[in-house]
Amino acid sequence: MMEVVLLHGLLLLLPLAALLLYRYNGTFQYFCKMAFFNCWIVAMATLLSPFVALRGRSVENMKLLRAAMLPLKHFCGIKMQVWGSEHLNIKEPYVIVCNHQACLDLMGMVEVIPDRCVPIAKKELMYMGTVGWACWLSGMIFIDRHKREDAIDVISQTARTMQRENLRVLIFPEGTRNQNKSMLPFKRGAFHLAVQAQVPIFPIVISPYWDFFSSKDKKFTSGTCTIRILPKVETQGLSPKDVPELTESVRQAMADVLNEMSANRCGDQRAEQPLLPRCAGAGAVRGPGSPQREEDATRTSN
Repeated sequence: MMEVVLLHGLLLLLPLAALLLYRYNGTFQYFCKMAFFNCWIVAMATLLSPFVALRGRSVENMKLLRAAMLPLKHFCGIKMQVWGSEHLNIKEPYVIVCNHQACLDLMGMVEVIPDRCVPIAKKELMYMGTVGWACWLSGMIFIDRHKREDAIDVISQTARTMQRENLRVLIFPEGTRNQNKSMLPFKRGAFHLAVQAQVPIFPIVISPYWDFFSSKDKKFTSGTCTIRILPKVETQGLSPKDVPELTESVRQAMADVLNEMSANRCGDQRAEQPLLPRCAGAGAVRGPGSPQREEDATRTSN
């Protein structure tokens, strides 16, 4: 009888101990939040896959995946601030390039991704069970980074599809996750795609996560993430020989904004003090020059 009482007491103490650890131990909190983050993704992909399979492979399925991922920010305690969302309110196809820091970029991506937009991802993602299946059904484009000729062929096919189906494409041009203070050199695939399709480029910068997230230090607390959408960079009339300069000019513009965000408490700036200085003229800029900076409206999503 005594053993049963002790067992029940132990079972009651375990949840309390877990709550205390979560409250006061940062490493334990990090692993709990990361486990929940990944389990949510797997669970949503598993639940939604049968429904999106009824429609077949379609970019319209991305709306369901986006809706399923949006609540994650609330569970993780992350507040999202989006600046310049009106830039994406155009009907034509375009390419979005965004800096890539960690798995949390998923929350930023679903916050700004427009209709009829799909990411380009590494091919390995397609083989990650129900997650890969859900991504494939949503029209996500997979690329084999280790086979150059196959990658070039995918870029060419995507360029034709963009014009034919009015498709938008999101790419992380750094090619891998990077939590350093500076951006990695950009790979040119996104810019070749934009030039081949003769569509504009929209650079997007996500503020650093240092205040609330670090996989190295095992830190995952609550915080604010700011997403800045820069004015479009035109590619009309550009040719493949312009791609290197176009790539570097867009990277430099994004790096400048990232540096401003880093200096401004990781992007948690006041609404009346925009990140970029005012600049007269239209919001569009013709590549390969740096994107023109302009004051824009703010959309805050909690």
